[in-house]
Amino acid sequence: MAPGTGPVVRGQHTCPRFHAASNIAARARRSVRITPYRPRLFLSGCITALATPFSGSGSLDLDAWRDLLKQQLRSGVQGVVVAGSTGEAAALSDEEYLTLIREAVQVVAGAVPILAGTGQMNTARTIAQTRLAAEAGAQIALVVTPPYVRATQAGLVAHYRAVADEGGLPVVLYNVPGRTGCDLLPETVAELIDHPGIIGIKEARSEPERMKALLALRREGFAVLSGDDGTASRAMLAGADGLISVGANAMPVAFRRLCDLSRAGEAAQATQWDAGLAEFYTFLGIEPNPIPVKALLQRLGFGQGLRLPLLPLSQGHAELADRLVAQLVVLEEQSSREPLAA
Repeated sequence: MAPGTGPVVRGQHTCPRFHAASNIAARARRSVRITPYRPRLFLSGCITALATPFSGSGSLDLDAWRDLLKQQLRSGVQGVVVAGSTGEAAALSDEEYLTLIREAVQVVAGAVPILAGTGQMNTARTIAQTRLAAEAGAQIALVVTPPYVRATQAGLVAHYRAVADEGGLPVVLYNVPGRTGCDLLPETVAELIDHPGIIGIKEARSEPERMKALLALRREGFAVLSGDDGTASRAMLAGADGLISVGANAMPVAFRRLCDLSRAGEAAQATQWDAGLAEFYTFLGIEPNPIPVKALLQRLGFGQGLRLPLLPLSQGHAELADRLVAQLVVLEEQSSREPLAA
């Protein structure tokens, strides 16, 4: 069955506070004041790896998509990723991919940078996908290491140089070996870091030693971003520039606050805030991403399911999701009373 025509599998929510929680989605429908983004091609702060909302029929839910984008802007996130792994890119047709980016460009209207997931299983397809993203208006390509094929480190250097040379967008490297079976090593990053078209890395490995090694390589204009919500605060306290977050889909204000405190070096406050999110970190990993975060988003009124082979959150975790949604509504309200960093 072709992408875009496959069934969407809907989960059921039983949250007694669903209507209160849905106020988050309702607020997104209000008008949004946008400050134009001045392209500087340096990423920092809280960047949301957006989930893709689907309707009950399995099509893109573009109303929910626009509302999710508006909510992110209202909450002060500093960038968005469209059609990455959290956005179920593998389940999207090219037409849907272009539609999501174009709609994001219209809604965001230059307020924050838009990254598009463009990584594919080989270099030629990655270049083609990157050009497609550029055509649709994305500003930066987030390029995961080619999955499954297990390229050598020399092959990865050649791959990323070719994409940066020929894709038409600045490139952010993306290392998530738990999904791809391929680990982009720090010494390999060192060979890529001076390429003018490569502007950062999203590192999803959580070991402090890995982040320390990357920070030691950093040059001006090259962003080191955590790709792991649960260890991002420690990474930013150690010098990382920001976080590409899954949890910020449902809790954008709370994650912006986490990034502000951590990047400012407010260790005590950041550690306390981080501890308050610990149960959410655990939940987000309780089943494969993006299943848990989409369960939260569904309860908040943003979309109705996933595309096969992903299934909705198991019933055994539904009560926990209901409870966490009620908690996150309170936490978002609390977070919104704190001033955002400049």
